[in-house]
Amino acid sequence: MSVVKGLMVCLLAVGVVPAQAQPDRWQQRVKYVMDVNVDATTNRFTGKQKLEYTNNSPDTLYKVFYHLYWNAFQPGSMMDVRSRELGKIVIGRDSKGNERRDWDYRVADKISKFTPEQTGYQHVLSLKRDGVPQSFNMLETILEVPLKKPILPHSTTTFEMEFEAQVPVQTRRSGRNNSEGVDYSMAQWYPKMCEYDYEGWHATPYIAREFYGVWGDYDVKIAMDKKFVIAATGYLQNPNQIGYGYEMMGTKVIRPAGEKLNWHFIANNVHDFVWAADPDYKHITQQVDGFVAHFFYIENDITKDTWPAFAKMIPRAYEYIKAHYGPYPYKSFSFIQGGDGGMEYPMATLIMGNGKLEGLYGLGVHEWMHSWYQGMLGTNESLYPWMDEGFTTFAENNVLYHTLDSTREAFAQESSYNGYFNLVKSGYEEPMSTHADHFKTNYGYTQTAYNKGAVFLEQLGYVIGTENRDKGLLRYYADWRFKHPNPNDFIREMEKESGIALDWYKQYLLYSVKHIDYGIDTVYTNDNNKTVIRLRRIDDFPMPVDLLVTTKAGKQTMHYVPLSLMYGSKPNENGNIMRTVHEAWRWTSPTYDVVIDTPLNELGEIVIDPGLRMADINRSNNILKF
Repeated sequence: MSVVKGLMVCLLAVGVVPAQAQPDRWQQRVKYVMDVNVDATTNRFTGKQKLEYTNNSPDTLYKVFYHLYWNAFQPGSMMDVRSRELGKIVIGRDSKGNERRDWDYRVADKISKFTPEQTGYQHVLSLKRDGVPQSFNMLETILEVPLKKPILPHSTTTFEMEFEAQVPVQTRRSGRNNSEGVDYSMAQWYPKMCEYDYEGWHATPYIAREFYGVWGDYDVKIAMDKKFVIAATGYLQNPNQIGYGYEMMGTKVIRPAGEKLNWHFIANNVHDFVWAADPDYKHITQQVDGFVAHFFYIENDITKDTWPAFAKMIPRAYEYIKAHYGPYPYKSFSFIQGGDGGMEYPMATLIMGNGKLEGLYGLGVHEWMHSWYQGMLGTNESLYPWMDEGFTTFAENNVLYHTLDSTREAFAQESSYNGYFNLVKSGYEEPMSTHADHFKTNYGYTQTAYNKGAVFLEQLGYVIGTENRDKGLLRYYADWRFKHPNPNDFIREMEKESGIALDWYKQYLLYSVKHIDYGIDTVYTNDNNKTVIRLRRIDDFPMPVDLLVTTKAGKQTMHYVPLSLMYGSKPNENGNIMRTVHEAWRWTSPTYDVVIDTPLNELGEIVIDPGLRMADINRSNNILKF
């Protein structure tokens, strides 16, 4: 049985519940029941939330925390101040000589100029636990709740909350009236319980970056004016009362009386819930292998052609995704025009949609791949953003490379390597282990999380072999779905798959800003009439070396020098080229002599890392022609 077929059997057997073979790590559990009533004339809504919270930890909890994300969209908030401070940093100049400031253009100084009607907020009106009122402290985007009685280990309790909110003008993922005309992008819209794990509470204020959530079940009802079409996480429970493309084929839609429709969605084993609404949404669907893809967009002269074409491209993309990263376990996914760029959520994504087809496809694939590394694996993105954004960028690059003919001329990960090299040159590089909100610059965060994170994976294929890495990714998916893996969890999976020690790789790439730079030092004939190729490690990051030697007659031999810290060797990746494995290079030695039988006068070319997978910051000294 193939790896992918085996994973499918596992998923079919257990739905989306973690397989028994997965590593044992406890997870908290939530069950939300929410009922919200939207007033589109005031851009406000009221809500009732019932939250069943299960403490699966061995710890007694004396308080809990909720996220109140929309309180960031007010003048003077931490998000506002942080954005304006970063905007003071000049990170270069554009082609016209103008200063390039370190803005996140989606925020910039926008929040500081909001009027009261433009702001966003979430106000908790009341909170009870098991029927007993609880006091609480609102600390901007965090609600702290000191409990009157602690939550004991392995027990379940129920919180009931009433809240009200105002939808902000579109700003950083959420809001109303975005630049493409979408009325409501409802991301981070409800008070959300913070995650508690083996590291404790993660009550992370909303400054700019990504999210971390508790897996559970959502039962959400939304009352809204009948003219709106709603797209959301989960499965619509009353499609034949709603219509708008949700109804069963051939069914006559009979909507209840009244000015509003009550939309009812259910989503199981997800860690968030998003929705969007617009009167002009067009809703089309595409059958994919095992699920239905939904597409919601505002039709215009561009989208009337691009979105239907985009929908037709999804089955081919999924064929590659399933084979390399694992099957999608839910029965639907929605691509929704909305937001202010692209942002992933369980079973759905908000994406800007007025661009060209290739750009729409690339953005859609990137956000959809988050369903694996953010949706199913659910790494803490504040602590390890590269494990989501970097892995997703790596997967996106590969999907586009293998499904778009226009990308075939370039190395699939070329843009990520170039982004990383530019980061090194910029002077804004910080360790990958830096907390997402605490990078000195937006630029440094972006290049590190997305591009250096993608390089981490591509270069890992160089270290352990592409086949081992790809099998390891499927193994990682199977073992750590719904488990919140950390960097060590991932590295251990790759070590188990390859038999190669990788702690050194993790330490150098994650916790330092040391760089890779290897060069050909000298080539000479020794006393035994053997040719000696002396390699030099110029910078501090040790690596194994692929050295391709080509004679003037065109004969090629790969000379492979493993690193002593690996305690092993990668397999031969090209059976068409003879390979010689040399003694391991001890990392304490700055030079290494590769001794070969080919006479010096017969050499045509010597190349370090001919596949360009090693992130060598100076490749000019990697090749020598005779």
